[in-house]
Amino acid sequence: MKPLSKNIIIGIIAILVVSALFSSYSLNADEPEEVTLATLVEEIEAGQVSAIDIEGVEVLVTLTDGTTQTSRKESSVSISEVLIDYGLTAEQLRAADITIKDRSTRSYILGVILPSLLPLLILILIFWFMIRQMQGANNRAMSFGMSGAKEMKDSKQKISFKDVAGAKEAKEELQEVVEFLKHPKKFSDLGAKLPKGVLLMGRPGTGKTLLARAVAGEAGVPFFHISGSEFVEMFVGVGASRVRDLFSKAKKAAPCIVFVDEIDAVGRQRGSGLGGSHDEREQTLNQILVEMDGFDPNIGVIVIAATNRPDVLDPALLRPGRFDRRVVIDLPDIKDREAILDVHAKNKPLAEDVKLHRVAERTPGFSGADLMNLLNEAAIRAARRDDTKISQEDVLDSIEKVLLGPERKSYVMSKEEKKVTAYHEAGHALVAHLLPNCDPIHKVSIISRGMAGGYTLKLPSEDRRLHKRAEFIDDMAMMLGGFIAEKETFGDVTTGASDDLRKCTQLAREIVTRYGMSEKLGPRVFGNAQEMVFLGREIHEQRNYSEKTAEAIDAEVENFVNSAMETARDIIRKEKLQLDKIAKKLLEDEVIEKEGFEALFETKSS
Repeated sequence: MKPLSKNIIIGIIAILVVSALFSSYSLNADEPEEVTLATLVEEIEAGQVSAIDIEGVEVLVTLTDGTTQTSRKESSVSISEVLIDYGLTAEQLRAADITIKDRSTRSYILGVILPSLLPLLILILIFWFMIRQMQGANNRAMSFGMSGAKEMKDSKQKISFKDVAGAKEAKEELQEVVEFLKHPKKFSDLGAKLPKGVLLMGRPGTGKTLLARAVAGEAGVPFFHISGSEFVEMFVGVGASRVRDLFSKAKKAAPCIVFVDEIDAVGRQRGSGLGGSHDEREQTLNQILVEMDGFDPNIGVIVIAATNRPDVLDPALLRPGRFDRRVVIDLPDIKDREAILDVHAKNKPLAEDVKLHRVAERTPGFSGADLMNLLNEAAIRAARRDDTKISQEDVLDSIEKVLLGPERKSYVMSKEEKKVTAYHEAGHALVAHLLPNCDPIHKVSIISRGMAGGYTLKLPSEDRRLHKRAEFIDDMAMMLGGFIAEKETFGDVTTGASDDLRKCTQLAREIVTRYGMSEKLGPRVFGNAQEMVFLGREIHEQRNYSEKTAEAIDAEVENFVNSAMETARDIIRKEKLQLDKIAKKLLEDEVIEKEGFEALFETKSS
């Protein structure tokens, strides 16, 4: 809560308390009966009076039946003297058993002194608020250069390497860091020095932050977490000050771990750009370099940083002595995906038909975060159906939702559009099934998802890191299968094939310019492309070839695309009856699963 909000709340509470004090001493709304002192004396002689309260000249009388009366007396004379003057003896007054209380002093304080002091108290309260605000602003200014790192102490560590599925090689590398923190003497006796930094590199969602927390949990040491963007502010010197403050805290808490997430936000390579070479971000980076290089080898502080842009980091940050180790965390393979799914499925009730191995097969290229999101979407889908368990159908549908987007149930295609979409997807599936180097078809659908009117889901039978030229050639023919199916069936094409044409042309250009697979141009790479290593996006490409070579590249790209188109056309024409059968099945059922698709070809062979 902000200091100003706290002060406002305190002021309101103070006003309510003062109001309550006055309310508690306010007179009763019902006016009591006013009597003379002579009548009061008669009531006392008759034994009808139980109590008398005096407030200045006012006399409040309480009778034995509970009713109240008022009377008045002289200010300089006590009530006892007044009653005796009216003929009541002292013995009669004592025998009457009346409680007499003089509240004149308290009444004077509440009625005269306190109301006069109330404005002064309000002024003092306002002045106190102003002083507090000035102190708060000063404190904020003084703490502006302090690090915002959050410390997670040993008691809060709940994550260990057992909670991190997959990434076996990365865990082995980090296990040594844990051993350094737990048993430093074993290494120092052999002359080994504590690693000063570990750089975790990998795609988004692969578990870099989770691994860093697991290291802290295994070692049982304090864990400071901060994002790279939290160092830099618009004020000069703040970033460097925060770096100094962070490492000062770390040294006091040693042995400990400092984790800097997204270090590329502050660790970018220095240079003389438009902003000059000495801006605030570079001052912050310089301070990080100094702090990491100035560590005492036995101080017990390890810096772990995570990034998915190692290509932009400053070389001075990556040299040994700062980040001694670089750990690459890649996308999980099928075994790791199954292990990750098993971890995230522990607190979810799965139906008996759920096979995590099959789910792992259908999710190549998924990161750990993607798999967690996948099971979460499946749980939401089951809850939407008021089911108590997550079924295999929920999980498989969630895969397609993550890949392609949710079903667009509100989008209704016309009969003509539906028929064109059915033949388009049937063309993709038919060509992919008959070419030897295409991945197996798992599902064909004409239900609209995301931006796609329909889709053909093909998945590799195993994880691959290397791709052959023949695979690229067959993939291009498969991409053009929908385009050719539309043209051969309806004599015309639609805009639905535009994305297929874009992907096919892009793949053909990469075959020629990036992979050196063109027989005409030879094994050469054309253009110096800079891309985001783990994000897979090209930033820009420097053209380092002549116009004549550019024409040859365009001609070779055209040859590859035309060749793929001829391959797809030959298959569509030869298997026109099979194309019609697949399209008809799609129009009837809208979706064909892997088993049903393969059954269509078994019927043909029999």
